[in-house]
Amino acid sequence: MTVRSYAGITKPGFWLVHSELPVLTLLKPKLTSLSILKVLGDHKRGIGLITKCQYSVADRTFPSGSVGSSKSKPDAVRLGRKQGGSSSLYSRPSLSEMRNEKAANRARVYEFLRGIGIVPDELDGLELPVTAEVMRERVDFLHTLGLTIEDINNYPLVLGCSVKKNMIPVLDYLGKLGVRKSTFTEFLRRYPQVLHASVVVDLAPVVKYLQGMDIKPTDIPRVLERYPEVLGFKLEGTMSTSVAYLVGIGVARREIGGVLTRYPEILGMRVGRVIKPFVEYLESLGIPRLAVARLIEKRPHILGFGLKERVKPNVEFLLEFNVRKTILPSVVAQYPEIIGLDLKPKLLSQQSLLNSIIDIGPEDFGRVVEKMPQVISLSKAPVIKHVDFLKNCGFSLQQVRKMVVGCPQLLALNLDIMKLNFDYFQMVMKRPLDDLVIFPAFFTYGLESTIKPRHRMVAKKGLKCSLAWLLNCSDNKFEERLSYDTIDMEEMETEPSFDMNTLMEPRSDESASDYDEDSDDDYV
Repeated sequence: MTVRSYAGITKPGFWLVHSELPVLTLLKPKLTSLSILKVLGDHKRGIGLITKCQYSVADRTFPSGSVGSSKSKPDAVRLGRKQGGSSSLYSRPSLSEMRNEKAANRARVYEFLRGIGIVPDELDGLELPVTAEVMRERVDFLHTLGLTIEDINNYPLVLGCSVKKNMIPVLDYLGKLGVRKSTFTEFLRRYPQVLHASVVVDLAPVVKYLQGMDIKPTDIPRVLERYPEVLGFKLEGTMSTSVAYLVGIGVARREIGGVLTRYPEILGMRVGRVIKPFVEYLESLGIPRLAVARLIEKRPHILGFGLKERVKPNVEFLLEFNVRKTILPSVVAQYPEIIGLDLKPKLLSQQSLLNSIIDIGPEDFGRVVEKMPQVISLSKAPVIKHVDFLKNCGFSLQQVRKMVVGCPQLLALNLDIMKLNFDYFQMVMKRPLDDLVIFPAFFTYGLESTIKPRHRMVAKKGLKCSLAWLLNCSDNKFEERLSYDTIDMEEMETEPSFDMNTLMEPRSDESASDYDEDSDDDYV
C-alpha cells in the first residue's frame, strides 16, 4: 500500500518539488509535506502545506485529508495556524484550569485530614501531596513512630515532610549516631522540626560541634535525647557564646564536655538574659565567682532555676525562716537545689514536723537549715525513726533536741552504722552520754577507719580528751596533736562547719582559661 501526495499549483511562477515518505502502519500517522525550494517571480506568497495522513488497520485505509488546500476537510491540520479547541492533540490546560485543579486536590487532601481529626488550617501555603493517598502514607508513617493525632495537631507542618526524602534520612542518621528508637516518639514530640532538616547541611555540623566540645561520641546520643532542640541551633550563635562565658568565669575547659552532657540545655541559654544574671546574683549573696563556677561544674542544672520565679523568692524565704544572711552563701553552696525548689511549703512542713517531735522552735530551725539544708527534703518517717533511736539510747527529749540542732545529719544517717558507733562508744570507750550531747557528730565518723584507731592511740598514751579533739581533725593533724605535752583547748571544735574554700581549691592539672584574662591560677 502506498500513499501519494499531490501539489496543486494555483499561480504560475513557482517551481515545486516534493518527496514521498514510506507508509507508516500500525495506527501511526504519516506526514507528507510539500517543501518550497525556490520561489520565482515578483509575488512572494506563502504556500500552505497540505498534509495527508493514512492509517492502516487490517488492510483498510482511512484518509484524514484530501488533495488541494482549498478542499481540505475540517479535521485537516494546517501548519503555521493555531487550531483551538480542547480536543487538539497539542492543547494544554490554562493557568486558570491548573489553579482550579490544584485547589481541588488540596480540598480533597484537607477533607481527608479533617476526617481523621487533623486541623489543616496552618497548612495553607505549604507544599502538600497532590493526592490524599500520599498524605495518608505520611500520617501512617508518623503513627508508626508513635505520634498521635494530637501530636500532629501540635505541629501540623510536619505533614509537609516527605517520608522518603525527609523523614527516613533524618531518622536513619539519628539511629546511626546511637539515638535509641525507643526515644524517637518523645524526641519528635519535643522537636518535630528535625524532620525538615538536611542531614548534611543542618544536623552533621551540630554533631561535629558537640564532639569538639569534648562530649564523648558515646554521650552524643544521650545529649540529643535529653535536648533534641540543640539540633536547630546555629553554631555561631547561642551555643558558642554560652560555652565561652562559662569558661570565662572559671569553669574548667576539660569539664565542659561533662557539664554539657549532664545539662545540654545550657547550649540554648542566652548569656545576657539567663547565665550572667544568675552568676552575678549568686555573687551578690556572697558566693565567690570561682565557687559559682565549681557549683556549675558539679550541678549544671542549677542554671535552669528561674532567677525571678524561684531563686530570688527562695532566698527571701530562707531569711524569713531565720537563716542568717551571713550564713546564706554557705547554705546555697552546700545544697544549691534549695534555691530551685518550691521552697516555702517544704520549710513550713519541716518546721512543723521538728517542732512536733522534738519541740524545735523557729530560731533553732534556722540553725538546723544552716548546718544541713537538705533537711527540708527529708521525709517524715525516717526523721521519726532517727529520733526514736536516740531516745532509745537513753537521751532525753531536751538532749535529742540539742543534738539535732548541733548536728542535723543525725536525722539522715544509716541507722545500722549509728548503732555500731553507739555500741562501741558505750561498751569500749565507756564515756558518758553527755559527751555525745556535746559532740553529736561522733555518729558521722567511720568506726573502723577513724574512731577505733584513734581511740586506741589515745588510750595507749593515757590521754583524756574530748570527742571533738579526738575526731574533728585530719589524720595528719591528729598525729601532730598526739605529740603535744598538753591538750590545746582552742583546738577542740565542737561543730564541724562547711568551708566555702573547699570549692575553690586550685589544682595543677588544668591550664589557664583562654577567656579569663585576670586568672593566673589553674582550676578544675
